[in-house]
Amino acid sequence: MLRLENLSVTFNANTVNERKALKNINLKLDSGDFVTVIGSNGSGKSTLMNAVCGSCNIDSGKIFVGGKNITYAKEHRRARYIGRLFQDPLKGTAPNMTIEENLGLAYSRGKKRSLSIGISNRDLKLFREKLAELDIGLEDRMKTPVGLLSGGQRQALTLLMATIVTPKLLLLDEHTAALDPVTADKVMSITEKIVKDNNITTLMITHNVSNALEYGNKTLVLSQGNILAYIEGEERANMSLSKIMELYADSSGDTLTDKMLFQ
Repeated sequence: MLRLENLSVTFNANTVNERKALKNINLKLDSGDFVTVIGSNGSGKSTLMNAVCGSCNIDSGKIFVGGKNITYAKEHRRARYIGRLFQDPLKGTAPNMTIEENLGLAYSRGKKRSLSIGISNRDLKLFREKLAELDIGLEDRMKTPVGLLSGGQRQALTLLMATIVTPKLLLLDEHTAALDPVTADKVMSITEKIVKDNNITTLMITHNVSNALEYGNKTLVLSQGNILAYIEGEERANMSLSKIMELYADSSGDTLTDKMLFQ
């Protein structure tokens, strides 16, 4: 579903501040894969997602989604079949618009525009059903402006908006990092259910190694723009927090020091 071939990204090229953010990355995600991504700050995690989304320039390489070469596709065209959530719950929604209006915009993604105005009753029924599945009471607040929601409610809504039209690929960029632990667990449970129920190919960045091993079926370990390991199957099933910390330290000479890694 996602294939990267020799993908390289350099920031501030040909200057004293030049930095190789990604170095000849080769990666393949099969349909339905849920891959967690870990690495220290500056390892290339967000750059990897930005390259796939088209929000940063690449030096070389190719990007395929669903067998289609999107290496030079514009960012807005990729957004038709790539969903993305960010760390900040304020991103991805229009705060002055209601829940149903935000969902209406998301539901129209990739569809031909029509002359009709407003949201149909059929669509409203669908929105209510999807909101009820989140199990956080938003189905009874569809007329509420999104700006009045809590961070967790807003992130759950953003997740629904990103998947109400099933994307070929879902990118989660530390989407629970700004939430308190209880809310983060709730959003992760919602994430797991939506991804599983819709068989969505997913790439999730996390600083929480426990989450990286608990969720999904594969784990990608990055360091200084390189892939240190791509862990799956029996190896992943037997991987402990201490083992993955040792793997990172032994392979990169670096350590995973972010305090969130130990949550």
